[in-house]
Amino acid sequence: MTDAPVAAPVVEFVSPIMGFGDQKAFHLVPLDEDGTLWSLRDAAGSGLRLVVVAPSRFFPGYSPEIDDETVSALDLQDATEAAVLNVVNIGDDPATATVNLLAPIVINHRTMRAAQTVLVGTDLPLRAPLLAA
Repeated sequence: MTDAPVAAPVVEFVSPIMGFGDQKAFHLVPLDEDGTLWSLRDAAGSGLRLVVVAPSRFFPGYSPEIDDETVSALDLQDATEAAVLNVVNIGDDPATATVNLLAPIVINHRTMRAAQTVLVGTDLPLRAPLLAA
């Protein structure tokens, strides 16, 4: 795989993604034509890459409530500015891939600022089966 082309939009996280060091700038690169699968690739070229998924296709009832702190940090003026993506853990076998529904990534379309937020007061799974959805 090659690095993301320069034309790929850069998403700037307001704080690093949990468990992935200090990287805060990522290229958002589509992995399919319908906008379901994406890759977040470290813009600094460290090789760090995350596969993320738009949840609506696999989890149609998924509608996370974003806390006020995240809304403020991302300067979200209304819900239409927010895109929600979930981190995929592919592991050794794509057939057993899981999706983190508990800690979605929220991106403001207007500013391209992003945050990973942990949902509170919910029993959403950290590892929801992707292919069973």
